[in-house]
Amino acid sequence: MWNIIAWNLAALFALIPVALLPLRRNAGRDLPYWASLVLAIVVPLGWALGQLSDGWQTSLSVDLWVGIAGSMVVFGLIAAINRQAWRLTPLLVPYMILLGLLAVLFAFVPAEPLTEAMPEAWLDLHILVSMVTLACLTVAATAALASFLQARALKLKRPTRLSRFLPAVTESERLFERLLIVSELILAIGVVSGLAMKKAGTGSVFTFDHKSLFGMIAFVIIGLLLIGRRVCGVRGQMAARVVLMAYTFVVLGYFGMKFVHQVLLS
Repeated sequence: MWNIIAWNLAALFALIPVALLPLRRNAGRDLPYWASLVLAIVVPLGWALGQLSDGWQTSLSVDLWVGIAGSMVVFGLIAAINRQAWRLTPLLVPYMILLGLLAVLFAFVPAEPLTEAMPEAWLDLHILVSMVTLACLTVAATAALASFLQARALKLKRPTRLSRFLPAVTESERLFERLLIVSELILAIGVVSGLAMKKAGTGSVFTFDHKSLFGMIAFVIIGLLLIGRRVCGVRGQMAARVVLMAYTFVVLGYFGMKFVHQVLLS
């Protein structure tokens, strides 16, 4: 028990330095930032993989840590490629800390049995696709929120310290559009594999659970947004709101139902 508590707290505290570093004067993509970002990736990732060493776990706490680790890995890769993406740190990492607090709080909540009756390799593929989709959409939603906050500050002509730090509206929109395209492709695979799991477990492709339903709603919303951006020029706060709405459905599908079953109804 104490080992679990220690690892949960270590993974949580590893996220804090990179959340604080952007508060420095003249903060930048320097060695202290990268060192703290690596720490925020390695420790949660190691804890998540450690919990999965004996096979997939269905507990809400494990799912949260896997989601945190995946999101930090994807963010780290994007921050290394895109010179402006690191400016999303003040939005993304505090959100990860909040999820980490929930993971610590629910660390000893009993898990549900894994009921999917299908080959282990196919199940692993479905879970991997789901986690990558969640990670990409998490960063995309963060970029959408940054775009929303920047546009609002410009509209009100009242910039804040946070809005000055965040990427420009155009940079944020370009980033979340690219991530949405990747997420839509991966989400399509996730929806198909999820339906295949239902077919194997129930014998019917059209037996939707809440996770499948929310995933398909998010898939449709993202698809319509991408089409709208190309055809109708949907931009600005409207696009950001749609991204955040799609992400809400994904979060409800991944974490919401487990919270209801394992916490509220336990």
